[in-house]
Amino acid sequence: MAFTFTFAPEPDELSAERGRKLFAGNTDFLKGVVAMGGMPPADRMEVCFAGRSNVGKSTLINALTGRKALARASNTPGRTQEINYFTVADSHYLVDLPGYGYANAPLPVVEKWQKLLKSYLSGRPSLRRAFVLIDSRHGVKKVDSEIMGLLDKSAVAFQVVMTKTDKVKEKDRAKVYEQVKGALAKHPAAYPEIVLTSSEKGEGIATLRAIIAGLE
Repeated sequence: MAFTFTFAPEPDELSAERGRKLFAGNTDFLKGVVAMGGMPPADRMEVCFAGRSNVGKSTLINALTGRKALARASNTPGRTQEINYFTVADSHYLVDLPGYGYANAPLPVVEKWQKLLKSYLSGRPSLRRAFVLIDSRHGVKKVDSEIMGLLDKSAVAFQVVMTKTDKVKEKDRAKVYEQVKGALAKHPAAYPEIVLTSSEKGEGIATLRAIIAGLE
């Protein structure tokens, strides 16, 4: 049975408040990890964020946490090859995966990152959901589909978050959104609700907070 992909609705008052309270607590950078042996204990729920370089991942994490410089964007795509862990209150980890799709990274670096990513996705029991960030100006690219395929194989549920919605003219949005929905239909691990966000305008931030706070 094929899923019908829709846009995540704004949260109800109770869900919105639960999300607000979660991210109103202490949020701190814990550590950067370059090998599975360096992972923190899987003693709390975690969600991870994946996306192409320059998709706005660091900006989104900063918007979620209300901390402008918590996650730092690199000026050079693909430079940061660590899995970065952030603590949220005493109950959650936010996990920032390295940006993918970097054309200038040496092949050994890419292969090392891919190996670490596969190990992380298949071997992290506390991972509840992956959020795959898609730039609203470009839609799903081949490299995005490859990551989604890896999530399918790892049996990790993932949810697409569209970033930079404010950068797309209203007349062009429908075409991009239909392309994304069509791409997602090929992936059994895809969650059927797409989150629309603009970190600059604050759009979708309360929705995403509520989704994370509501995961069990």
